[in-house]
Amino acid sequence: MAIDYLERIPNNVDIADNRRLKRALEAWQPHYLDWWNETGPQAWQDKEIYLRTAVSVDANGWANFGYVRMPEYRWGIFLAEQAKDRRIAFGIHKGEEAWQEVPGEYRAVLRRLIVTQGDTEPASVEQQRHLGATCPSLYDLRNLFQVNVEEGRHLWAMVYLLHAHFGRDGREEADALLERRSGDADHPRILGAFNEKTPDWLSFFMFTFFTDRDGKYQLASLAESAFDPLARSCRFMLTEEAHHMFVGETGVGRTIERSCQLMNEHDTADIREYGGIPLDLIQKYLNFHFSVSLDLFGAEVSTNAANYYTMGLKGRFQEERIDDDHMLEDATYPVIAVEDGRIVTRHEPALTAINERLRDDYVADCQKGVDRWNRIIRNHGIDFELKLPHRAFNRAIGAFSGIHVTPAGDVLSEDEWQARRDEFLPTDEERAYVNSLMVPVTEPGKFAGWIAPPRRGINNKPIDFEYVKL
Repeated sequence: MAIDYLERIPNNVDIADNRRLKRALEAWQPHYLDWWNETGPQAWQDKEIYLRTAVSVDANGWANFGYVRMPEYRWGIFLAEQAKDRRIAFGIHKGEEAWQEVPGEYRAVLRRLIVTQGDTEPASVEQQRHLGATCPSLYDLRNLFQVNVEEGRHLWAMVYLLHAHFGRDGREEADALLERRSGDADHPRILGAFNEKTPDWLSFFMFTFFTDRDGKYQLASLAESAFDPLARSCRFMLTEEAHHMFVGETGVGRTIERSCQLMNEHDTADIREYGGIPLDLIQKYLNFHFSVSLDLFGAEVSTNAANYYTMGLKGRFQEERIDDDHMLEDATYPVIAVEDGRIVTRHEPALTAINERLRDDYVADCQKGVDRWNRIIRNHGIDFELKLPHRAFNRAIGAFSGIHVTPAGDVLSEDEWQARRDEFLPTDEERAYVNSLMVPVTEPGKFAGWIAPPRRGINNKPIDFEYVKL
């Protein structure tokens, strides 16, 4: 069946006039919808949701609100407006015109970058599939679904690049993006964090704060790419990624708010009896999600990252604002490592430390959010401070893989780690307790007892607005 691309897939890439691309997407879309219906939000596909839909890249077009059933959502394909005479800002091609087509010598490497980014988008939808059954409110349910459909749109953005610029190889990669599954033993998603379970809403909020923030920094570095269609795709995706991080920060913040209220009402830090999540348990969830997200940046010293930068494929965060030569041939950068049971700082070639510099930017951004959470705690007069764990804590990739380090940065033996692990990370019993609180609340304006209401609604709507029509 022919698809009306202007109606079903709003875009600014002239799909309707590109016959080869049109045929490719006509073949891919039914498989996408099969994937969505199979692994998307369970039991909510026929409900009308108050969602934001992008229909163009201008201020009036990228945020249109209205009720829509998710399988009928208009997953558009948008590239940010093309910068006139854009030049490559870094690497050996610095100063050359940005590429509108893929250079043959970088074809395989660039495809790998696009596939890796694209693989994260459907993975998070799969991870969050069952959360609707335990929503703390219709407001939160709507936010979950907004994140889900936008992750789907981000998948479309990467699939467009594969279909438009990589021929048969791109079409095969686009098909494979719908074949892998989060956590599947035989066909897992590419990156480890996207194979973890998201069993409860505290995990979801932590995921959208920490893991989607990694997405912000990966997209920002790809937005510097010499391959202009990729750069423009990622720049537009960043406008939507901001909402995902908002959902995470405010969700955790509202959880903290309610915990503090219960602590003061009952004059105790152990609020399990009263249906709250203790602050020390929130710290454990923070420890887990922060450490897992740090692994997404890759090894501290990486020749792959150096090659991507030198080729001009993937830059640093806000590359053009950095005051250096953007070649990095002789520069160094501080990187931490373990020597003789101690954590030390070395100066490595800046080119091979690209991942670590991006991780530094990420950590500083995370700290700002944690500072805002701690402000909530202080405003309730409670003597407790949430902290980001040491970046060597609970790592599975890079220099600290297989090395046991406490959140404070102390190196432990294997036996010491096993004896103290439950001090730092949620136990099965603690996860079961949090899961026991996940009782759905679907009356407009009502909220579960473990989380506080938001300060305001979506798109100037009241908090008790019917965000999901049941």
